[in-house]
Amino acid sequence: MIALLMAAVLSQSPDVGGLYDLTTEGSTLKVKAGEKGKLVLDIRAKSGAHISDEAPLKIELKATGAKTEKDKLTYKDSIGVKHDGVEYPDPHFEVPFTSDKPGKASIEAKMKFFVCTDKVCAPQTKTVTVPVDVI
Repeated sequence: MIALLMAAVLSQSPDVGGLYDLTTEGSTLKVKAGEKGKLVLDIRAKSGAHISDEAPLKIELKATGAKTEKDKLTYKDSIGVKHDGVEYPDPHFEVPFTSDKPGKASIEAKMKFFVCTDKVCAPQTKTVTVPVDVI
């Protein structure tokens, strides 16, 4: 059933870009060499929408000048939790990273996920890069 729904959605993907925000708020932007920093990724749905917890959500991390503890994330890695009145918690990821060498580093996150309303689910592909100063 989900496969049929997703196939139909992929063939007629509406623009749902305005129904969510991506943030890296809370990420470590400056870290001492050898100490841990944290990459924070949030996909926040706006009113009337949600991020599907059934359709695939994949995030690939690529670090330059740093090393992340994980290089692939799925919805199961999200630490967003369901609570009273919230059927679909916004995905929230926190990934520790380190860098041994002072200088410029960055972490790129290539994300694929589905944004849904009560009428449609549409795939999204986004990339964000977080710059890090290693001192």
